[in-house]
Amino acid sequence: MAPMDTQDAIRRQFTESIAVKQAALATLAEPLARAIGSMVKTLRGGGKILACGNGGSAADAQHFSAELLNRFERERPGLAAIALTTDSSTLTSIANDYAYEQVFSKQVLALGQAGDCLLAISTSGGSPNVVAAIEAAHRKGLQVVALTGRNGGRMAAMLRPGDIEVRAPAERTARIQEVHLLAIHCLCDGIDSILYP
Repeated sequence: MAPMDTQDAIRRQFTESIAVKQAALATLAEPLARAIGSMVKTLRGGGKILACGNGGSAADAQHFSAELLNRFERERPGLAAIALTTDSSTLTSIANDYAYEQVFSKQVLALGQAGDCLLAISTSGGSPNVVAAIEAAHRKGLQVVALTGRNGGRMAAMLRPGDIEVRAPAERTARIQEVHLLAIHCLCDGIDSILYP
């Protein structure tokens, strides 16, 4: 059996996570609803959603694209989504030949088209390669949905009218990531509910 101090630490993790999610409920329903509407418009228009992030946020980008491309909770045709975090040859060649900062932006410039959407994920809002991906998305005419945390970082400051920020109301990376995962599930559920009621 785990020592009592370990159990107390676990309870604190749960309590803090619940509190952050309750705070997020008060602030994120509106931007998430707008993001769902925007992504539905992209998909209905024949566009695709590109997703990127680093570390845990890379896993979130892949999770999102898998839920769209395969399925979330209901049977339906696959939806056009690509995680820019998965092609090791592309990522390593860009990082080697140019810079790690460009691993997502070069893909956005090559794959993105006006009418597409970029899901840009960074707990700090400041990941240089995600910031560069947003700059590339703007150059190509993509709308941006940014999942951020803390004060929104550089990403929040660079968003344009029509872009959407979903900012987790937390400072700790783990708590921000937990809100991001719930936000991704909200996006997937909302998209499915509108496209395949």
